[in-house]
Amino acid sequence: MLKILFYNHTGQVGGAERLLLTLLQRLDRSRFAPVLVCPREGPLQELANQTGVKIETIDGLKARFTWRVDHLLRYLYSFAQVMLELRKRVIEVNPGLLHANSVRAGLVATVATFGLQQRVVWHVHDLLPRHPLNPFIRAIAWSSQRTRVVAVARASADRLVGKFAGLRNRLTIIPNAIDADKFHADITARQRIRNELKIAEDAPVIGMVGRLTPSKGQLELVRLFPKVLTRFPNARLVIAGAPAFNKEYEYAQLLERTIGDLQIANHVLMLGSREDVADIMQSLDVLVVNSASEACSLVILEAMACGKPVLATSTGGTPEIIEHRKTGWLVPWGNQDALIDGILNLIHQPELGRRLADEARRRVASTFSLERLMTDLHRFYLDTCCDPSALEAETSHAKIETADFA
Repeated sequence: MLKILFYNHTGQVGGAERLLLTLLQRLDRSRFAPVLVCPREGPLQELANQTGVKIETIDGLKARFTWRVDHLLRYLYSFAQVMLELRKRVIEVNPGLLHANSVRAGLVATVATFGLQQRVVWHVHDLLPRHPLNPFIRAIAWSSQRTRVVAVARASADRLVGKFAGLRNRLTIIPNAIDADKFHADITARQRIRNELKIAEDAPVIGMVGRLTPSKGQLELVRLFPKVLTRFPNARLVIAGAPAFNKEYEYAQLLERTIGDLQIANHVLMLGSREDVADIMQSLDVLVVNSASEACSLVILEAMACGKPVLATSTGGTPEIIEHRKTGWLVPWGNQDALIDGILNLIHQPELGRRLADEARRRVASTFSLERLMTDLHRFYLDTCCDPSALEAETSHAKIETADFA
């Protein structure tokens, strides 16, 4: 049986952590023995306990991409502390494989296991932000022969690799997936949520689901919503999600102030964090994902599985999921005219929305199922640990190749 140590650098729960919880729950326990290492702060440990996984606790990594030198020095100190803690846990647990659930977690894991034999997998969920330290990040990933990379989209793979061609032969693309048993069309849930929120059955409902943060673009849609009300006076905007960090709480307050200033409080519902996201999806007529950057958005996949038309920005890996006017509606990021026109088109033409939603549901079922995801990951874990090149000494270097992705 292969023992896998899963490392998450934060105890908060976002899209990457939701997928991690799914992996822990669905992992074949007859072949794999998972152990989770993560901070105590935040809801991740409590949710992970429900999967029955063994949990080890270390400090949270206080490191974010920044241009400020003083912050960078503080982040490097946190990195060193967490790296030493993780190394201790790896030696104690002695896993055959270390699955790091982000680029930051991958950096910590690779450095922490220097001189050890454990293979390290970087699970890349996002697009690497552009930063002067990116060449250093790529060099760390490439320098260890034990490191392999799983990217959730070609866009996230390309951003991580950049011009560092030597990483390409270490990289596998395994797209995200959603639970079709949880996310599917449900008319009763639609009626129940609309009754709870006091929304009329014939009212057009536009929804946004996700963490309240500037990169998700909730503020821009709030500012545009009066234009929707001009055409559809009974429309409602439903925003589900909560802030997670200090500046995001300030952003949430800005959203509330803007709603008040525009005098649209009777038409905008701020739901905060919800456990019943699948039911919230059912109440919508259109889901809007106005993100500056997405790799393989779980929210998009969930809405598609629920049979809801999705309007999203054509950034990152989203065009790998949605084909414009076939399985959804794409608009350029930052183009407010295209955003509002897309929303009005989908509300005004419900038949178009239903056609897009039907095609989208079929695409999710065929391409983004949990069965496919777990089959791909099980095979990847076994192939990685059986790869003789992974046993090479830490000081050896891979030959730079220009092979395309498998």
